[in-house]
Amino acid sequence: MIEIKNLKINVWEKEILRDINMTLETGKNYLILWKNGSWKSSLSSFLMWNPVYTHINWEVYIDGNNLLEMDIDARARAWLFLSFQNIPEIPGIHLGEYLRIIYNNYLKHTSPETKPLSPFIFKRFIAKHIQELEINENFLSRDLNVWFSGGEKRKIELLQAKLLNPKYIILDEIDSWLDINAFQIVCEHIKKMSNEHNSIIVITHHFKIVDYIDFNTVYVLKNWALQQIGEKDLVTEIIKNGFE
Repeated sequence: MIEIKNLKINVWEKEILRDINMTLETGKNYLILWKNGSWKSSLSSFLMWNPVYTHINWEVYIDGNNLLEMDIDARARAWLFLSFQNIPEIPGIHLGEYLRIIYNNYLKHTSPETKPLSPFIFKRFIAKHIQELEINENFLSRDLNVWFSGGEKRKIELLQAKLLNPKYIILDEIDSWLDINAFQIVCEHIKKMSNEHNSIIVITHHFKIVDYIDFNTVYVLKNWALQQIGEKDLVTEIIKNGFE
């Protein structure tokens, strides 16, 4: 469980979020909504330890441990995963080798007795996953996200989540930059990943995703604070009447 109590966040000495109280439980999915410029993404970046953000009042715990005393590696080892809104391109690192390294690191922590996968074995292992996500196999030999389309980058982010099997999966605008086919594929695999052992937290200002994925709780941010909490009918109300 992630517990956020009375969280206030500053960036460059400017208050951007305040009075954030959330409980994120495994076995449940969450939708965080508001329009552009409401600092939704800042909340996820803060939780994953982006140093540009500072906190004033805070209590944030992950499975009973103080999240704010953990560095970024410790947060990742606590199985907190963030899919970025703006996905970086990293020249010089091949996608296939990057995926093999993070998967072998996952095995090291979850199954220490398992030998790391060689490049040859890993390529056979990952073939099914990239086929399911309709990712071109040739991408494995390309530099990480370099010259990938927005939709291709989204699929690669989702592929990483599938490999790492994290407990808390924060997807920051995973539904943006997708054509209708890619959107359906991504939603289908998010739904498949959802289980009683994890929690999927989707941050967006779109609504079509609720047609594909069941969300237990909807949070609405407004005026830099948490304003409403509801279920799917809250999304229906916003679609009908707007955020205001």
